[in-house]
Amino acid sequence: MSAVREGLPEGRYGRSADERADRKLKIIGAALGVVLLGVIGWIGWDYVAGQAVSAEVIKFQVVSDTEVKVHLEVRKESSVTGVCTLSSQNEEHAEVGRADYTFAQAEGRVDEVVSLKTTGRATMIELVGCQSATSGH
Repeated sequence: MSAVREGLPEGRYGRSADERADRKLKIIGAALGVVLLGVIGWIGWDYVAGQAVSAEVIKFQVVSDTEVKVHLEVRKESSVTGVCTLSSQNEEHAEVGRADYTFAQAEGRVDEVVSLKTTGRATMIELVGCQSATSGH
């Protein structure tokens, strides 16, 4: 009896076309992955490094129908004057107050409570954004 062999002998005829295509796809996939990670890293670094001034609303207290006290923590370089914009909204999400606050202290971290005047009772405070005063605010 003779045994029937399936396929070609290993290593006798070189790599198959499928193996070559698989290897090329792996190389291309790895290269694209490295490029994508590089782009994501660059965008993230640019975003973080490009923010000379950042802030966070720690808490707020509605004092009356026309005023809200907002506790802000501002982070900036000590030589930079920062400007942060706050907005307040009522229950219907209509804006009832907006103001810019300047932080010129020669400190890297500033904790300050500011007063935001409103045209109606505020239920929400939003930190619109912060930037250095020299960036054209």
